Amino acid sequence: MKNNKKKKKGKGINYSTMRCPYCGSSVIYRSADGIYKDNSKNSMLYVCSKYPECDAYVRTHPNTNVPMGTLANRRLRELRKEAHKYFNRIYEEGYMTKQDAYRWLSFAISAPMSHTHIGNLGEYYCEVVIKESKRILANKEKAGDIKQEETA
Repeated sequence: MKNNKKKKKGKGINYSTMRCPYCGSSVIYRSADGIYKDNSKNSMLYVCSKYPECDAYVRTHPNTNVPMGTLANRRLRELRKEAHKYFNRIYEEGYMTKQDAYRWLSFAISAPMSHTHIGNLGEYYCEVVIKESKRILANKEKAGDIKQEETA
């Protein structure tokens, strides 16, 4: 009997030819040991070969060699964490569904849904996401305060 299942194809990215966007050096696929304080999840990273002088790296999806975004230096990693913090609140607190939040994000950064991922954003768009997410949260919180006053 013939197996008719098709293999999933990758996104056509040759990870072995990745270059660091900060210094142009080659990128190494390696364990996060020594970079993460706690690597109990056995995370894997793509790391600039000039690490630690150039501290650019990106984590991979668990049990794959697929990066979760693009290489980022410390500042960009911190901005991405902050962007996620505020963006995630939009759907976690019920202001939008997760799908609607990603549609909004797609519009906010002028990107198709297939490219709407904070792990792919640079500093400018992370700052846009932080600012606009805070604006939405503040407006929703004000609306909630007004509703509470009306019912009091």
